[in-house]
Amino acid sequence: MQVGLSLLLGTAVLVWTYHGFDFQRVSVVLDNMHWEWIVLSLLFGIFSHLLRGWRWRLALEPLGEHPKRENCVYAVFVSYAANLVLPRIGEVSRCGVLSKYDGVSFAKSLGTVVTERIIDTVCILLITGATLLLQSGMFTAFFARTGMRAESFVHLFTPINFFITLLCLGALGVFVFFLLRRLTVFSTIRGIVDNIWKGCLSLREVDNLPLFLMYTVGIWLCYYFQFYLSFYSFDFSANLGWMAGVVMFVVGSIAVVVPTPNGAGPWHFAVITMMMMYGVCKDDAGIFALLVHAIQTFLLILLGIYGMVALQLSNRSLKTKTHITTHN
Repeated sequence: MQVGLSLLLGTAVLVWTYHGFDFQRVSVVLDNMHWEWIVLSLLFGIFSHLLRGWRWRLALEPLGEHPKRENCVYAVFVSYAANLVLPRIGEVSRCGVLSKYDGVSFAKSLGTVVTERIIDTVCILLITGATLLLQSGMFTAFFARTGMRAESFVHLFTPINFFITLLCLGALGVFVFFLLRRLTVFSTIRGIVDNIWKGCLSLREVDNLPLFLMYTVGIWLCYYFQFYLSFYSFDFSANLGWMAGVVMFVVGSIAVVVPTPNGAGPWHFAVITMMMMYGVCKDDAGIFALLVHAIQTFLLILLGIYGMVALQLSNRSLKTKTHITTHN
């Protein structure tokens, strides 16, 4: 049911966002894209997953769990692909991967994932707060250069746009409700809850906290550059600047919290709206959101497939070596 609801919500927002959109322009833009920038941005996306896998292993070590580094990375690859099917199921699936291939306690690893999400939330709040402070001056300069008034942007947020925002917030509330209800069911098993709690507290005992923090900063820098470098793939967005990239990155990061596959729908709506604020026409903004999201989603699918295959191959070779050693 949740799969159907997330797909329905994402589809509904996408249909409304692209209502009346001239899709014939997409082929024209594709012919003139600077693909080298897209490739570079995707490399940052891949590296962000590597850093997340390495950071995860650091969080597991204080719990007495020592999975293979590559398995942690492959599990992250698989988790992002799984989120395309059912939002947030990836967090559970990657714990299952380590439990299967490295014997890591599922509950403990789930606790570290909860800690990760708390850290991610703090990071995006800090970035959002800093952006709001910085943008007060940037918006003033922008209005002075263009001769546009701030009041003119109010019209971008029409009653329909307001309704879409409320719909997304409502869907997020429903998702949180079901999540809390499931956690309540799990709470009847005290041992599981204790292990999850230990996983949540693992950060206090990380052996190399500076490295953990460096990985965290690196993850978010990679996320940002993956998005920002895609500006240079299109002539109409190449001159937007790094601050515009920060603003759209923050808004897009908040939008993907809404439980749709890879943020489809809410992410498009948020990025298109912000691009229009920076003077990009609606059709060009729509093309940017459509192509960038599609390419990044395709990357997640490829990495998920690669992760599943690599897990099988790398761990099969390990089993073979163990079998030979045992018989010798």
